[in-house]
Amino acid sequence: MDLVALPRLGVVVPPENPTAEPEFNQLLGSGVNVYAARFPGARGAGLRETLQAWNDALPQTLAQFGGMRLDAAIVACSASHYLLSPRGDRAFCDRLSQSAGFPVQSSTQAILAACEASGVERLTLVSPYEPWLTETSRAFWTQAGLDVVGVVPVPAADGFDPYRVTTADILGRIRRHRLRDDAALLFTGTGMGTLPALEALARTTGQVLLSSNLAGAWWTSRVLGKEPGHPLLRRLPPVSRVAAGSSSAQPRPIW
Repeated sequence: MDLVALPRLGVVVPPENPTAEPEFNQLLGSGVNVYAARFPGARGAGLRETLQAWNDALPQTLAQFGGMRLDAAIVACSASHYLLSPRGDRAFCDRLSQSAGFPVQSSTQAILAACEASGVERLTLVSPYEPWLTETSRAFWTQAGLDVVGVVPVPAADGFDPYRVTTADILGRIRRHRLRDDAALLFTGTGMGTLPALEALARTTGQVLLSSNLAGAWWTSRVLGKEPGHPLLRRLPPVSRVAAGSSSAQPRPIW
């Protein structure tokens, strides 16, 4: 296999995020090369200020790839894009794509594309966020035209920290909630490790299962025209059933 000739995905992640690149590598497999750029650190700033600073820094962070040829890029940070409206988020991605010369997508827009392709109208959020950010997330999806019918908060053992949430935390919280069968489960946030929990749930439910990283990998397969091999991706509409597109591969607006 000629590794240099494989399709290339750029992933932009928060500096402390330990999860995004490993999950993208697992989901996309050996047929795509994944390269990462990290947002600048923001020591001493509050969470909201940090998220806004990452939105401001996104064009410069993408520029870290320099002249490397990329086929697509994902902004693997859902929380910062919840501060934007769905329409503003989409316009932001369009501007980034035009400037970069390749499709650039946020994980939030990838989720919206996956929801549209799957016919999803209702969501149950599984959120590791602080309450204010969970509510910001709920407002984003509601503004996008989706009905958020429930929220499952998933704090870590020592407080709200997506990077410290375990598979046992996720499954334990879900088992204590009565979930609606007609709503997709959305595990929000690229830093919460979700693949083992998703794989366990996939064995027992026919519900649509989505996470920020799963939707990003599905969008990547869509843009690259590659049939997904991972079982979780195969639960979503196959590439052949959705338009791949050559620019930002955005869905039609649903808000």
